[in-house]
Order: sequence, then structure tokens, then C-alpha cells
Amino acid sequence: MSRSGQALLWMSASGLIYSLLNALLRTLSLRVDAFQTLGLVYASSLVVLLPLVLSAGVARYWPQDPGGLVMRGGVHWLGMCIWLVAVSRITLAETTAIGFVTPLFIMTGAALLLNEPLRWDRSAATFVGSIGVLVVVAPKATGLSGPYVLLMLGSAVLFAASFLLSKRLTRVERPSVIVVWQSVVVTLLSIPMAALRWQPQPAIVWLTAVICGLLATVGNYCLMRAFSANDISASQPAKFLDLLWACLLGWLLFGDRPESSTVAGGLIILTSTIWIARRS
Repeated sequence: MSRSGQALLWMSASGLIYSLLNALLRTLSLRVDAFQTLGLVYASSLVVLLPLVLSAGVARYWPQDPGGLVMRGGVHWLGMCIWLVAVSRITLAETTAIGFVTPLFIMTGAALLLNEPLRWDRSAATFVGSIGVLVVVAPKATGLSGPYVLLMLGSAVLFAASFLLSKRLTRVERPSVIVVWQSVVVTLLSIPMAALRWQPQPAIVWLTAVICGLLATVGNYCLMRAFSANDISASQPAKFLDLLWACLLGWLLFGDRPESSTVAGGLIILTSTIWIARRS
């Protein structure tokens, strides 16, 4: 398989896993404070990763660029905080669709900051995909959910910055090292806010948090493999498939029936993704 094909495949796997994770996080955010949710999930991811780190040896996970990993973890933590505040007030499909502005920032940033080639076919696929996103989002951009739509857009910008930092880090760090250090940094940053808002939770919340931690770990690993396989812009068109997973999960778990605009936008997005996958 070509490097572009590998990047698209890893990104598609990451998107499916993250869509399930987002559905579970939305479930938690409806019952648990956002900062406590973040602390529980990333502390659980550390529990999941601990046996792997100990079996391989801590020295194997000591980074070449600790400052870059801390910066990336801090940016990602801030994006997650904003995302969790917004996700409880808008549907899962809307959440995912709004997040699709992230590839636009990523492809532009990759060309400006990482000196990656801005190929016309990738740009065209991303542009067409963004039209599909607008078809989904435009009818819902006003009303009571408007402020939370803006918050979700802000989180998309922060996630783009986090992913660009991740791509730079893959030049000197292994994907597994980036995954472990993200969990460490986000957990440490979440502890103070989680402690201030802490409330006892039933066993089902703890179990859900552990499952989320496992999904976050596997999804993040797939994402880092996509970034290390090829230019970061090569994997971005596959990101738009997330809307299809989000619509399905939102319907099955929350009863969020996809509207006609969501279906139409999803078909546009799917077409752009299949086109760029065939060209890769």
C-alpha cells in the first residue's frame, strides 16, 4: 500500500474509534462535570498504558523533545476542555461536522509551518468536504445552540494546532511515546480543576471512563501512525468520514435522527473522501 493509502487507512480507523469515544464522552458530559470527565478519562488512559510502559521499560518512553510534548499536551487539554463544555448542548453529528474545519487549518498550517506540498487534489477534496460541512452546519448556526457552535469552532482550531505539533513531533518521537506523554500531560493539567469540582460517581461512570481511556489511547495511536506514514495533509480527507459514524452513533445512542441537510452533506463528504482515496 502507498504511504498515502496507509495514512488514509490509519486516519479512517482513528475516526471510527474517536466517533465512538465522542459518543461516550457526550454521555458522560450529560451527567458529570466537564473537568472531572476529562480527569477521569485521561487518568484511565494512564492506567491502560502503565503495563505497556513497565513491560517495555520507562527508558524506552523517555522523549527526545519533552518541551514539545508538554506544549502539545497543553494545547490538546485546552481544546478538550472547550469541546466538553460545548458537546452537551449540540448533537453528535453537529459536533463532528463543526470539527471538520480542523482539516482546513491543518492543511494550511502544514504548508506554511511544516513545508509540506499543498497538492491540488488534496486541497480540492478538502474544499468539497468543507462544502458538505457547511450544508450540515448552516441551518443550525443560529438559535440557542449558537454560542456552543462557536465554542466548538474554537476547539477545532486548538485541535488543529495540537495535530500540527504532533506531526512535528513524529519526526523525532515514536507514536507510542507521543501517546503516553499526551496522557501524562493532560492528566496532570486536569487534576486541579477536577479536584475542585469533584463529586462521587457510581460504578457505571468509572467503567465508562475506563472504556473511554482505552478508546482514547487506541485512537490517538492510530492518529500518530497516520501522521508518521505520510504528510499530515495526505490523511485529512479521510477525516470527513467521521460525520457518517457520528450520525449513526448519534441516532443509535441518543435518538438524534439525521436531518435531510445532514444526509446531503454526508453524501458530499463521502464522495470527496472516496475520490481522494482512489487518487492515492
